[in-house]
Amino acid sequence: MKFAYRFSNLLGAVYRQGNLNFSTDGNAVISPVGNRVSVFDLKNNTSETLPISTTKNITCVGVSPDGSLAIVVDEDGAALLVSLITRAVLHHFHFHKPVSSIRFSPDGRKFVVTKENVALLYHAPGKQREFNAFVLDKSYYGPYDETTCIDWTDDSKCFVVGSKDMSTWVFGAERWANLIYYSLGGHKDIIVGCFFEKDSLDLYTVSQDGALCVWESDTKLDGLVLKKSSDKPGPQRRDGDEEEEDEDRVEGEEAEVIRGKTEPPKDKKEVKNVRYKQRSKHFFNKEGEFNNLTAAAYHKPTHILVTGFASGIFHLHELPEFNLIHSLSISDQRIASVAVNSSGDWIAFGCSRMGQLLVWEWQSESYVFKQQGHFNNMASLAYSPDGQYVVTGGDDGKVKVWNTNSGLCFVTFTEHTSSVTNVAFTSSGFVIVSASLDGTVRAYDLHRYRNFRTFTSPRPAQFSSLAVDVSGELVSAGAQDSFEIFLWSMQTGRLLEVLGGHEGPVSSLCFSPVQSILASASWDRTVRLWDMLDSWQVKETLPLTSDGLCVTYRPDGQELAVATLNGEISFWSPQTATQTGSITGRHDLETGRKETDKITAKQSAKGKSFTALCYSADGESILAGGHSKFVCIYNVQEQMLLKKFEISCNLSFDAMEEFLDRRKMTEFGSLALVDEGAGDGEGVDISLPGVRRGDMSSRHFKPEIRVSSLRFSPTGRSWAATTTEGLLVYSLDGSLVFDPYDLDLDVTPASIRKQVRLQDWTSAIVLAFRLNENALKQEALEAVPHEQIPVVCGSLPDVYVEKLLGFVASCLEKSSHLQFYMTWAQNLLMLHGQKLKNRSASILPTLQSLQKSIQRHFDSLSKLCDFNMYNIRYAVALSKQKGLKRPMKEEEEPDEETSEEMSEASLEESDMML
Repeated sequence: MKFAYRFSNLLGAVYRQGNLNFSTDGNAVISPVGNRVSVFDLKNNTSETLPISTTKNITCVGVSPDGSLAIVVDEDGAALLVSLITRAVLHHFHFHKPVSSIRFSPDGRKFVVTKENVALLYHAPGKQREFNAFVLDKSYYGPYDETTCIDWTDDSKCFVVGSKDMSTWVFGAERWANLIYYSLGGHKDIIVGCFFEKDSLDLYTVSQDGALCVWESDTKLDGLVLKKSSDKPGPQRRDGDEEEEDEDRVEGEEAEVIRGKTEPPKDKKEVKNVRYKQRSKHFFNKEGEFNNLTAAAYHKPTHILVTGFASGIFHLHELPEFNLIHSLSISDQRIASVAVNSSGDWIAFGCSRMGQLLVWEWQSESYVFKQQGHFNNMASLAYSPDGQYVVTGGDDGKVKVWNTNSGLCFVTFTEHTSSVTNVAFTSSGFVIVSASLDGTVRAYDLHRYRNFRTFTSPRPAQFSSLAVDVSGELVSAGAQDSFEIFLWSMQTGRLLEVLGGHEGPVSSLCFSPVQSILASASWDRTVRLWDMLDSWQVKETLPLTSDGLCVTYRPDGQELAVATLNGEISFWSPQTATQTGSITGRHDLETGRKETDKITAKQSAKGKSFTALCYSADGESILAGGHSKFVCIYNVQEQMLLKKFEISCNLSFDAMEEFLDRRKMTEFGSLALVDEGAGDGEGVDISLPGVRRGDMSSRHFKPEIRVSSLRFSPTGRSWAATTTEGLLVYSLDGSLVFDPYDLDLDVTPASIRKQVRLQDWTSAIVLAFRLNENALKQEALEAVPHEQIPVVCGSLPDVYVEKLLGFVASCLEKSSHLQFYMTWAQNLLMLHGQKLKNRSASILPTLQSLQKSIQRHFDSLSKLCDFNMYNIRYAVALSKQKGLKRPMKEEEEPDEETSEEMSEASLEESDMML
C-alpha cells in the first residue's frame, strides 16, 4: 500500500488550447490543459484534473446538455467519451482527421463534428448500454475549405456551420422539405462564430476581420415541413426504416450524404423553401485600425454577443441593435476561447500564449476567477513544512504559491528578471526563498506578500542552486559561473562568507536537517561537507565517479544521496564519509528518441542521468527523475527499483517514443520536421547543438519531456514533480490495495460489528485495524460514545496508537465531525505522548498530516468567525443608529441595554472560538 500512488491533480497550468465549456449549472469551467482536462469549481474555489489523458494535446471538448458526458478530441482526431459523473472513459473512437469543433444538440440526442470541409451528424450515446457508442447519421458537404464553428437551433431541428472559405451553411438535422441546405456569403474573411437567435432561424455570423452580419429568415422554426418518404428517390432508405438501420449500422460507417451547392435547392413541390436576407452589417474595428477577431460566444436568452480579439480586448454587444455594453482589455495576448455560462452572468476567457484562464462577471465588472500558470518550463518546487502549500519557480521568472487543497495559485511574485532556478521554504513555513539567473536571491513574506530581502553577490553571478538551513537563518546559493558558494544572513541580509574550493559549477546544495552542515555537489566530481559552526571549513570531501548533479539528505540526517552524470545514485554516511551503497539507474530511465536525433534511443540513453532526487518522508525510499518520461522510486536498503511512474503519455512532446516511425523517415530526415506552411522552403529545421528546450523562434516548437524537480510531501501521503507538462501531484490511494495487518480467521467484518454491538469498543477498533479497511475503521471509531474516548485511548495497545493517530489525521481532513476527531487526537497525544516522543522520527509524517488538517480547519473557522463578528458589530451599529434617530421610551431603555449586553456577550463568545 505504501507505493499505491496515483495521479491526483495537475497544478501550474490552467489552460493551453482548445475551447472552454461551462458546466450545466454554470458554476464550473471545463478547461483543456495539454492532453488532460481540468474542472475549476468557481463556487467552492477548487480545481480537479480528470484521471483521463489523450495521446496528444486536446483541441476541442463537447459537453452534453445534461452535463453527464463529454467528448474530448485531440490533435490527431482521437476521441474519448468521458463520464463527468464517474470520471471514467466510456468509449474510444478515432475520426482519422483533425477535428475543428464539436457540439451536442440542445435535446442531447445528436452531436455534430466538423473536420476538414465536412460536418458529420452522429447519434449521441444514450443512458442505456449500447454496442455502438458513435453511430453516424448523416454527412454534410458544402464548404470548400475547413470548417470552424457550429451552432444549433433551440429545438435541435437545424444547425449552422462556419468555414474558412468565408461562407456559412445552414443544414437540416432532419429531412425537411423546405430546408436541406442554405449557403450564406457576405464576409471577406474566415468565419469565427455563427449563432442562431433564440427560438428562431435568424442568424448572426462573425468573421475574423471584425464584421458582423445579421441574417433574417422568412420562415419560423415551426414552419419546417418534414419530407415525405414518397419524395425521396428509390435507392435511398425510407423514414420508417430509420431506427432499424441505425441499430444495424456499424460504428463509423458512411451514412446518408447531403451535398450542398452554392445556389439553393430547387424543389418541384409547392412547399416554399426557406430564404435568408441580410438585415444589417456591423463592424467591430474603428476606422483606421485593424484587430483580428479571434473568438466569439453568444448567450441567446439575454441576446449578448461576446467577442475576443488578438490584442487581448473583449467586447460585449446587445443584438440585433449592436449596442456596445462593455469593453475591456484583460490580457496583452490573443484571446483563444470564449464561453458564457447558462445564466449569462459569467464569461470565461482562455489565452493560450500566456496560459491564462479568466472568468469575468460583466454586470459587477469584477473577476470571479483569475489564474495563470507558468508559460515556460517549471524549474523547481518546494512543499511548506505542513504540506499545505507548494511553491514553484519557472523560466518565466515568476514564483507562484499554490494551495494543495484547492489546487489554485493564490500569490505570484514577479521581482526576478530572469529564470528562477530553485525555490525553498524556511522551517517556519511563512518565508519563501528563490534563486535566479539574474544574480539575486530573494526572500518573500507570506503574511504581507512582499519581497522583504534581496541577497546579492559582490560580483555578478548566476545562481543555479539554493539551500536554507533548519533555523531559517542561513541562506546559501551556488554559482554556475564562478564555482563559489555564497552565504547570507536572513536576519540582516548581509553576505557572511564566500566558500571557494570547487573546481566546477556548483550544481546542488543541501543543509543537514539535524546539524549545521552544508553539502554541495559540483561538476568537479566531489561532494563537499561544510561545517557552519567551525569557521565554514570543509569537514569532508567525498570523491565521486562522475560529475555531481544533485545531492540530498535523508530526513533524519544520517544518510546522503548523490546523483551523478553516469546515471548512478550513490549513498554516503556523512559521519564516516564512506559510501554505503549505489544504484545504477540509467536503464530505468528509458529515454525516448527525439525527432532530430541521429542516433537511437538506446545509444542516447548512455548520456542520460538523474537530475532530481528526493527521499520519502520516512526515509525508506528515494524518488529519482531526469530527462525522461519516467519517475523511479527505489528502496534504499535493498537498492532495488520498486515502481516506475509514467508522468505523461502525450506524444505532442518530443522524446516520448523509443523508436521513430519509419514511414515518416526520408533522406532529409523525419517528415515531422518538414515545414508544411508557407515558409522559406529550406526543408528540415535542425536545432543547434546543445539546445535542450527548443528554439523559441522556430515556427513549430515541440518541447522535450523532462522532470526538473521532485519533492515528497512532509505528510508522506503525496509527492509532486515539476515536468514539461506542469506540476503533477501523485497521492496515496488507499482504495486500490487490500493491505491487512495481522490477519486471522476471526478478523472479519461480522466479528467487528459484533464487538460494536457488545460495546467492546477497544476490541472492535483493534479488529478493524487488523483488517485495515477504511470504511470499517471509521464505522468502529464513530460508534464509540464521546465520553468513552479517554477510556478507549488508555486501553489501546501501543502498536495501534500510531495507526489510529494517522487514521484520525486523515479523517479529520475530510470529516465534518470536527470536535469528535479532535477529542480522539487530543486524548491519544496526552495519554501516549511520552512513548510517541521516543519514536518522533518515525511518526513525524503522521504528526505533520495531523497539523495540516487542524490548520485547514482553523483557517476556515477563523474566516467564518470573522464574518460572524463583522455581522454582529454591524447589527449593533445599526441598532445604535436607530436608537439615536428615534427617541426611546422609558420602558424600552432596559431592552436596549439588554441587547447591547447580548451583543457584547456574543462578541466575547466569538473571540473565545478564535
